[in-house]
Amino acid sequence: MNEVEFLQWVKGPAFSIALFIFVAGLVLRLFEILSLGRKVNYAVPKGDPMQGGLREIFRRSVPDKATFQRSMLTIVAGYVFHIGLFVVIFLLAAHVEVFKSVLGFGWPNLSTPVVDAFAVVTMIALVVVLIHRLQHPVKRFLSSPGDYVAWAVTFVPLLTGYMAYHHLLLSPQMMLGLHILSVEILLIVFPFTKLMHTFTVFLSRWYNGASMGLRGVKS
Repeated sequence: MNEVEFLQWVKGPAFSIALFIFVAGLVLRLFEILSLGRKVNYAVPKGDPMQGGLREIFRRSVPDKATFQRSMLTIVAGYVFHIGLFVVIFLLAAHVEVFKSVLGFGWPNLSTPVVDAFAVVTMIALVVVLIHRLQHPVKRFLSSPGDYVAWAVTFVPLLTGYMAYHHLLLSPQMMLGLHILSVEILLIVFPFTKLMHTFTVFLSRWYNGASMGLRGVKS
C-alpha cells in the first residue's frame, strides 16, 4: 500500500468503521447509564430539582477559591486544554468540512494560523498535565493504564495534525493519513475509556444537583 492508497483507505473504509464503532459505543454506553434509572422518591419535594441540577452544573464548572488555590495547576491546565481541544476540533476549516460531510451542515471557522496556535497551547497543557500526574505521588498511584491511554489518544491527533499542517518529518500525504488514522483510533476507544465523560459530565452533575434540590439541600 503506497501513500496515496493509505490516505484513501483512512479517508474511506477506516473512517466509516471508526465512526460506526464510535456511534454504536456511544449509544450503548448512554443506554447502560440511562437504563439504570432512579428509585422513586416518595418524600414530599422540598425544592426544585431542575434548579438544583442547573445550580450544580454551574457550581462544579467554576472552582471555589480554596479549590483553585489548592489545585491551581490542574485547574488552569485543564481549562486550557479543554478549550483548546474544542477550538481545534470544531473551528478548524478542514474539520468543519468533515462535520459538514457527515452531518449535512457546517458553521463558521477560525483562520488556520489561529487554530494552529490553539493546538500548540493545547499540547503544552496536556504535557504539563501528564508531567504533574507522573510527579504527584497520589495522582500517580490512582492512575490506571486507561488514564494514560486516554491521554495518548488525545495528544497524538493534535501532534500529527500539527506535523501534517507544517509538513514535518514525513510526506504531507503520509502525515495526513497518520493524523486521520490517529483520530479514528480516538473515535474507536472513546466510548470505552474515561473520555466518555465528555457526554456524561453534565448529566451526572445535573443528576446529583437535582437529587439535592429535590430534598431542599443547596449544593
